[in-house]
Amino acid sequence: MIGLKYISSYIRISTISMLLLMSATNTSAQMKFFSLQKDSIPVFRGFAVSFDLVGVAMMHLSDYGHYEGALRINIHDEWFPIFELGYGKAEHDRDEVTGITYRTKAPYFRIGIDKNLLKDKHGPYRLYAGLRYGFTSYKVDLEHENFKDPVWQWDTGFGVQGEPCKYHWFEVVLGADAKIYGPFHLGWSVRYKNCVKHDDGRIGRTWYIPGFGTDGGSPIGGTFNVIIDI
Repeated sequence: MIGLKYISSYIRISTISMLLLMSATNTSAQMKFFSLQKDSIPVFRGFAVSFDLVGVAMMHLSDYGHYEGALRINIHDEWFPIFELGYGKAEHDRDEVTGITYRTKAPYFRIGIDKNLLKDKHGPYRLYAGLRYGFTSYKVDLEHENFKDPVWQWDTGFGVQGEPCKYHWFEVVLGADAKIYGPFHLGWSVRYKNCVKHDDGRIGRTWYIPGFGTDGGSPIGGTFNVIIDI
């Protein structure tokens, strides 16, 4: 019995020691992830502004799109707090299936942070991973063309004007950029988007959300940016 008691105590002490060691190792790894690389480069490295070309192309090639710019702060070429501001617009006339016309236009914003994953933080290339929180408040015009009531045979239709809506979402970002010449960079990002909370008013579900994209579409989006260091 005494031997079993000592063995049990030894196991408990060993288990606690291992847990403490794992916790310390994990804390050390987290601190290393959030710490800055130590060298002679200043912590504050300036700002950069960027403009997305994908949204502009969509605006001209489809019935929805956006104009978007961003302001990014450079902390030691490693951490990059970012603010993205845009204006989304959709004019979808008489859908082939539903016959519904949908219109909306509104500003939106995202705020977040990126981390440079490359070992050489100060080189001409960067590989990012980051997070964003996005929000927009917009109004929707929705109307259906007149059609014959199947029973009473009179013309009928429906619509709403200026229905207020709100949308909150988050994005997981993976991106890269490369220095082209002087302060000019080109960059791209791939984004996974997911709704956090929404209010679609009386409509049920809105078809297009400024800054987020189409509801029910692919959760994967992307940007292609022209970037200028300041």
